[in-house]
Amino acid sequence: MFTRIVRVFFAVAIIAMVMQSVSMAAQPTFTEVVVTNMHCDACAKKIAGKLYLLKGVKEVRAELKSNTAYVVAQQNKNISPKAIWEAVEKAGFKVVKLNGPAGLFKTKPEI
Repeated sequence: MFTRIVRVFFAVAIIAMVMQSVSMAAQPTFTEVVVTNMHCDACAKKIAGKLYLLKGVKEVRAELKSNTAYVVAQQNKNISPKAIWEAVEKAGFKVVKLNGPAGLFKTKPEI
């Protein structure tokens, strides 16, 4: 009986360690940027062009229906929310909301 309890205990411990390592696996880091008036592909490309100039940007995707750009960071890189916000402004668009690893912003971040 005692041996069975020990085996169950070790099995549970191993499962817990595996689950923890899976949850700690590198996940893509992205920031969602909701903008005004992103009407067409040209608008999306203009925004993406400015975002790709930022250090650490791996990929930019746009969803026209929701006026949203998604900025994917390179592995182990952090992109300043302020830099993302300002890049969108330089493209000639207004940011409504920015949500990413550094938090949710509805006004230009200080960081």
